[in-house]
Amino acid sequence: MAPTPLDWSLQRKGLVDQARHLGRIKQALRERLPDLITEETLIASDGRRVVRVPLKALEEYKFRYHPYQGEHVGQGAGDTAPGDVLGRVPRTGASSGRGRDAGDAPGTDVYEVDIAVDDVAALLFDDLGLPYLEPKTALRDRERAETFQDISKVGLLGNLDKRRTLRANLARQARAGIPTVGPITEDDLRFKTWRWEEKPSHDAVVVAMRDVSGSMGDQKKFLARSFFFWMLRFLETRYQQVEVVYLVHHTQAREVDEEAFFKLGESGGTKVSSVYELCRDVIAQRYPPAHWNIYPIHFSDGDNWSDADNRRAVELLEGILPQVNVFGYGEIREGGYTSTLMAAFGKIRHPRFLTLTIQGRRDVYSALKHFFHKTPEGGEG
Repeated sequence: MAPTPLDWSLQRKGLVDQARHLGRIKQALRERLPDLITEETLIASDGRRVVRVPLKALEEYKFRYHPYQGEHVGQGAGDTAPGDVLGRVPRTGASSGRGRDAGDAPGTDVYEVDIAVDDVAALLFDDLGLPYLEPKTALRDRERAETFQDISKVGLLGNLDKRRTLRANLARQARAGIPTVGPITEDDLRFKTWRWEEKPSHDAVVVAMRDVSGSMGDQKKFLARSFFFWMLRFLETRYQQVEVVYLVHHTQAREVDEEAFFKLGESGGTKVSSVYELCRDVIAQRYPPAHWNIYPIHFSDGDNWSDADNRRAVELLEGILPQVNVFGYGEIREGGYTSTLMAAFGKIRHPRFLTLTIQGRRDVYSALKHFFHKTPEGGEG
């Protein structure tokens, strides 16, 4: 009898099981991302914390025989066809789901898997990118690269191209009827020539704007902070040349640092035009569109103080839009009403103006994907 060939797939069983396990963890994370990213303990973490994700236990495939049949050898009477249902195992003692019986059937084992915050972030950021990112000629220190240009017979010994020098020697020897490598002469030498070139930059700036008026209660404040927290972590992880400008406003707007942006409380009325005026001035004075990819992102509850200021905000916004890659406006609502500000913005028809309504914690994930979606033109740093 010929020996049975060794099945090497059995040797990889551990790796296959590990891959299945990691795949199930990734699937469970994806399903829970909208809830995970707005957990307060996660947002307040320093990157070393872990989160626990429930995961069903993985079982190996095996034959399970009908417990209510007698002895059998495996073959039927021959009167079945493909697709026929041979029978079902009765669910004795199982709860009907209507609360009549407690049930005695075994349940499904569920384990809690510890996942690092960085793993959650990496999975979240897989779907994100700066949209419509374009090469720019930056005004600050430009990135330079040494690029290969040509081959010359003269040059520095350090730039000697040995391969081309050997080929020149062989060609010269062959022309003389000697098909071997001979003594290297000056006529055989070949040198690489190099030149410094300035590489196009992908410098970008995100203008983060947050409404800190009295109408922004604790829930609205938390949703806005959650969005900007993950936005900053995404930018720091994926891009090296991105600046962030922090603007806050009530009836007046001002520029603040990162700490104040996240910690400022709520007070005063709302005048949205004030922050758009400041955004316009910041772009004009420090970030010319010819040299920067610009992404203003504004979060408010839409409770602006008057229709006159709504019209002023629309006017300013229409002046900003031609200069930016994307302008995002997120409105945080606690009910189903439509604010007068969002109604005014609904008249703007511009492909780079993105709006979104947030009503709960799960919407923060949708807002990140909406404002930072990958595009063919850019999105990869």
